[in-house]
Amino acid sequence: MQKLYQKHELWFALGWIAFYVAGVSFADELSRTIDFEKIVTLPLLLAMCAVLLLWMKHNDLFQVFGLCKGSVPASRLLWYLPLAALISSNLWFGLRWNLPPHETLLYIASMICVGFVEEVIFRGLLFNAMRKDGLRSAVIVSSLTFGIGHIVNLFNGSGAQLLSNLCQVGYATAIGVLFVILFLKTGSLIPCIVTHSAVNSLSAFANEVSITVTQEIFSAIVIAMIALAYSVYLLKKIPK
Repeated sequence: MQKLYQKHELWFALGWIAFYVAGVSFADELSRTIDFEKIVTLPLLLAMCAVLLLWMKHNDLFQVFGLCKGSVPASRLLWYLPLAALISSNLWFGLRWNLPPHETLLYIASMICVGFVEEVIFRGLLFNAMRKDGLRSAVIVSSLTFGIGHIVNLFNGSGAQLLSNLCQVGYATAIGVLFVILFLKTGSLIPCIVTHSAVNSLSAFANEVSITVTQEIFSAIVIAMIALAYSVYLLKKIPK
């Protein structure tokens, strides 16, 4: 695994992304077939987390991939308040208990794992693999790949509607830009992992049934604006 990473860093990243997307989609579908949300997906995600953590620890890569304290004080980062706003986004239109308690616990545990795995593979692996050949293109490609990757929800049996999914792709791309810049400026992925995991976990309580099309578009625009505004602030206020 380490030899492949050292020899073909970009292909190593793309391989992880492909395995993650295909594996989780298949596991989600199998979980729905069993009629037990995330019952197959969670063990797969836990295995991915364990493999990535053990590999990074064995090869002393925690700092390379941002699993360390950031180099910038929280006060310079507006105390992460824009991230808190993003975390709250799933609760803007009320709360709803969408799953039975036992499935809710599995769902939240899965979403915590998703936050970790996606940040490591999209920001840690993919962005780091590309940044040496051009920082701007690395930011754009890693962000677009992360955003467009969500379109798989149209085909994996999750029941996502076209408009809803397109909104998700749009604001996920903007959040991808923010997370890359935050990682770039602070050297830490931890705020990104925490925010990503929290946003996903709170979707278990999102009141999606009563959200109108107008509200969905409005929330997607607001989320994207918060993410991009915070990105601009970080670019202007935090030194290289």
